[in-house]
Amino acid sequence: MFRKLLRHFPRLLRLYEKCRPHEFVDRWEGERFGLFNEETHELLGSFPIGSADIVVDVGCGMGSASIFAADCGAEVYAVDVDPRALATVERRLRGRKPARSFQTLLSDANPLPLPDGLATRIVAQEVLEHVDDPRQFLAELIRIGQPGALYLLAVPDPAGEKVHKKLAPESYWRKPNHLRILEREEFTDLVRDSGLTIEKRMSYSFFWSMWWILFWSGEGELPAGAPGTPVLTHWNKTWAELRKTRNGPRIMQALDELLPKTQILLARKAA
Repeated sequence: MFRKLLRHFPRLLRLYEKCRPHEFVDRWEGERFGLFNEETHELLGSFPIGSADIVVDVGCGMGSASIFAADCGAEVYAVDVDPRALATVERRLRGRKPARSFQTLLSDANPLPLPDGLATRIVAQEVLEHVDDPRQFLAELIRIGQPGALYLLAVPDPAGEKVHKKLAPESYWRKPNHLRILEREEFTDLVRDSGLTIEKRMSYSFFWSMWWILFWSGEGELPAGAPGTPVLTHWNKTWAELRKTRNGPRIMQALDELLPKTQILLARKAA
């Protein structure tokens, strides 16, 4: 009986997706921007990961990038200052196809407990806005990279952050949370001045920018919303319906350019 159900699972999942498309918006957004591409083994477009790579994911959080790199067969180091996050990463890794090797490291990256010239791929997504000294942090990332190493660096886009400045509680703007807003050219100059060569610039997702703005719509004891609350559920439904319209993709692209959630730079260390 179980095997019969398992055979029909993909079809049942497609039917469920058709009935409740708003529950799959996060996956569609990832696909729209080329995130976690299992066919090409690209964490993001132009950022491939292979079994020969050594990946260091600094500020790994819940570990999505680390787990993807592990599934690509790489040697992976997941680094975070929060032991709870690292415990989550380790739980998520259990039962999956093993990486060449996988290690979690508790560290504030000042310094990173890794040797010089170790990594071929370095990931730091939405970390620079948290650290005391962004230049020192970047210097550590560069120190651990091999010649020719590829870097994926991301920070919140200033357009959305300036909205959060008006809405988010005071704790959002003090350690260990956001310490600064990085303007687009400021971010570019910071990375370029560190000695890296910028190969590609990207902006990511009006959907998630607005989702997090609407997150602050909660009332009473909980100042923020949560997944599944009416406002956020309706926002998911709106985006899912827009996706199906004739001009939906053009509207989405225009909004992505106006108010993205994240600014991303792909950069390379000199060979």
